[in-house]
Amino acid sequence: MRNTLALCAGPQQGKPMSSRRISAPRPLAMARWLWVMVALLIAIVVVGGITRLTESGVSITEWKVVSGILPPLGEAQWQAEFAKYRQTPQFIEINGPAGMGLAEYKQIFFWEWLHRLLARFVVGIAFAAPLAWFWMRGQIPAGYKGRFVALLALGGIQGAIGWWMVKSGIATDVRVSHLRLAVHLLLPLMILAGCVWTALDLKALARNETAARLTPLGLLALAVLFVQLGLGAMVAGLRAGYVASDWPLMTGRFFPDGIDWSDGPVHALFYDPFLIHFLHRWWAWAVVLILVVLARKIRRAHRPASIAIHSAFGTQVLLGIATVMSGMALPLAAAHQLVGALTLAAAAWGAHALGRRSP
Repeated sequence: MRNTLALCAGPQQGKPMSSRRISAPRPLAMARWLWVMVALLIAIVVVGGITRLTESGVSITEWKVVSGILPPLGEAQWQAEFAKYRQTPQFIEINGPAGMGLAEYKQIFFWEWLHRLLARFVVGIAFAAPLAWFWMRGQIPAGYKGRFVALLALGGIQGAIGWWMVKSGIATDVRVSHLRLAVHLLLPLMILAGCVWTALDLKALARNETAARLTPLGLLALAVLFVQLGLGAMVAGLRAGYVASDWPLMTGRFFPDGIDWSDGPVHALFYDPFLIHFLHRWWAWAVVLILVVLARKIRRAHRPASIAIHSAFGTQVLLGIATVMSGMALPLAAAHQLVGALTLAAAAWGAHALGRRSP
């Protein structure tokens, strides 16, 4: 009987149960945590979109990493923050002549403060703290530590890029640089895609399956989609969505009038609102084509991912058209940014599924 018990206990006999639990990797628990992170990142992207649409990004003129967590707590503090904002070109040239007072300033301050607060929470508490917990308990599967460190580093860099973007609208222009805005949007979307991919890999690991590889088609789909998301950020930054409210034509023509070619085609490609709006409209169909191909490739083996891709890009196209024709209505524009992030998540899911399907 003693021999039988010894065989059942194996080499672990004598070790405390808590020790064995601490040292065991927990890929499924980490995957679930990453799905929470994906939801939080999408929330940050949506709030960031509202911040852009309400022209709130320059309302906080300093980057206080710790003390900036709290908003102004009294009338004197509000007046001090408002006085700093009144020195910006945005107030001097636009909001001041329009008669902005403290009450209106508090409204735009709220969105920028909420955006920064969410970013601090996601990077410092929702990501870094659980990662440290899994790490200290030895529960991160082999080969994944470098991936998590990279995601954490990108989150920290994102904060610096956010301030780099805001600075462009504090001293030199009435709005932040649309190119810096594009970088500021694309980096968290890259982190989001990385979290989706890693969560799916961890889920596969929990089932004793191998990690997926990024196939050429998966890479192409994600690259084409990132170009479209970057164009969308530039449209928002340049307020290019307001240059035309008809669809499929722009100001009554397929190729719009009003493009300024005086500084050359390269300058127009990055700075002209008419051209960037035109490209954002029609590059969308290249994205649709590639995503249809991706979804069809995986539709038998991974039908839920295929359905998610079709649903996401179909909704996104309709929201884009509705946003333009509504004259950039805030609820529609915010929904357009939300579904853009969901489309990326679905595309990452599809690319991962394709990588699992390939030998």
